[in-house]
Amino acid sequence: MSGEVPSRSSRARRIVRGPRPEAVPALVGRACAIVGVLDIAAGVFPRFRHSRMHAMAEVLPGSLGPFAAALSLSAGVLLLLLAHGLKRRKRRAWRAAVALLPAGAVSQFVYRHSVIGALISLALFVPLVIHRDEFKALPDPRSRWRALANFVLMSAGSLALGLIIVSAHPKRTIGDPSLADRLTHVLYGLFGFEGPVDYEGSTSWTVAFSLGALGLITAVTTIYLAFRPEHPAAHLTVEDETRLRALLVKHGARDSLGHFALRRDKAVVFSPSGKAAVTYRVVSGVMLASGDPIGDVEAWPGAIERFMDEAKAHSWTPAVMGCSETGGEVWTRETGLDALELGDEAVVDVADFSLAGRAMRNVRQMVKRIERAGYETRVRRIRDVGEAELDRIRRAAEDWRGTDTERGFSMALGRIGDPADGDCLIATAHKADDTPGPYGDLKAILHFVPWGTDGVSLDLMRRDRSADPGMNELLIVAALQAAPKLAITRISLNFAMFRSALARGEKIGAGPVLRAWRGLLVFLSRWFQIESLYKFNAKFQPRWEPRFVVYRASGDLPRIGFAAMQAEGFVSLAVPLPRFLRRRPAAPRPCAHSIAEQEVRAA
Repeated sequence: MSGEVPSRSSRARRIVRGPRPEAVPALVGRACAIVGVLDIAAGVFPRFRHSRMHAMAEVLPGSLGPFAAALSLSAGVLLLLLAHGLKRRKRRAWRAAVALLPAGAVSQFVYRHSVIGALISLALFVPLVIHRDEFKALPDPRSRWRALANFVLMSAGSLALGLIIVSAHPKRTIGDPSLADRLTHVLYGLFGFEGPVDYEGSTSWTVAFSLGALGLITAVTTIYLAFRPEHPAAHLTVEDETRLRALLVKHGARDSLGHFALRRDKAVVFSPSGKAAVTYRVVSGVMLASGDPIGDVEAWPGAIERFMDEAKAHSWTPAVMGCSETGGEVWTRETGLDALELGDEAVVDVADFSLAGRAMRNVRQMVKRIERAGYETRVRRIRDVGEAELDRIRRAAEDWRGTDTERGFSMALGRIGDPADGDCLIATAHKADDTPGPYGDLKAILHFVPWGTDGVSLDLMRRDRSADPGMNELLIVAALQAAPKLAITRISLNFAMFRSALARGEKIGAGPVLRAWRGLLVFLSRWFQIESLYKFNAKFQPRWEPRFVVYRASGDLPRIGFAAMQAEGFVSLAVPLPRFLRRRPAAPRPCAHSIAEQEVRAA
């Protein structure tokens, strides 16, 4: 293991600061949203566009009013959509805004005959051109699902805005159309057809052009997202995974979360020397890393610098979930980011574990009761399990998951039984039944990933819902008791978020603020298992290792929290598919990684 973390003075090196929010892009983005709202209002509300010149123009033949109203509405909607991209310094958003602002200015003058409205659009156009070098951020990873999401959201927005357009001309509406008639008129108008609502004068054309523009925007943006070149979410290549495994062989004992860097839905950046790496996933514009950097601690600054450069190039929000105290110190020192304690990891030292004593009474009684009920346990390395049994375990784990999405990111590998993961540990519970189920006598599964050469970290817990309660306790005890034979000296269990607040808040003398904070955490535990995980881990008398979240600014924390919930599987924005339409898990990769790992060990 390498020595101490290098100090700032030990390296004559440029310190990379996090990509702080840029003042100009932020202001331009807000101004773009305001101009978009003004353009929408100009195209929808008659009173907003009233002027003497407009009253005179309405009586002239060949008026461009309806067309200009549709153009104003279209430019406003698109500018609203582009505002967020401008705040994030996206180059494509800048190009689109530069094209739309003159169009919006023309529509303001032609339709409203408003010099002020046109000047407002042009006033935003000028700083966009002057500060064009501020908008250089590259596009985000994307997939075809964006097109479906755009269609759903734009359709809902077009219906709501269309209803406002249809209802914004009460003095020129013929009769008293019902809400159903107005909705029908909106639906027809989005497709370019006349609906059941009639208006006096040229208002019918104005409404028709506006509704048609909304439908056209929805169709064009959806088609663009569906057929533009796809930049799928980054993933580990075979070469990346091989290099990471080589680093873990040498330095994997430092961090219990190290092996989770091998999730194949992550991307990776390496230090210039190749001796350290940071893995990450981009979720909702957040560049989310987890755990400490992989590899030689002296090379961590180089990997962190590459990580921050990548975040700046794409204008992603950098964040690290679950790093250790040492990792948090390096991240904050090298980047200027801040760190906040997130919770604690439960680590059980095998040599200190025993079922004896009053503190272990509940666990001891539960385990004895389950053993008397006829359950037996098996604890083995993955390489020692037959392929037929592994296939049965995989299918059982997927069937017993209980949710439509696989949860976990920071402490989840996302696969079982891959040939490259032969050192992983699996503990299974079995009970012979008179009528065996689809998975034989298998009743529960615990899967652990390696933590160096003498430790393992809990990855996955699954059990048959019809099995007796206490399966997880039984298998953790079995793993701890089998650990000495497998040369395992430490086992990392679940991560307990806000553990210290829960523990201190229930003690005598806790203040009102701490008690209120604990009460909120207990309330949230109904959905996120905050308190239950803490109490479950505490049963085994572990030592608690603090874990931290590293972030750029306090204002980023809500966004980072939402992105982390998406990554962990608690929030899903994707459209769920029926089980029979989902893709089967990918077949395990060949054992090339295992061979490479053996070669590194031999070297």
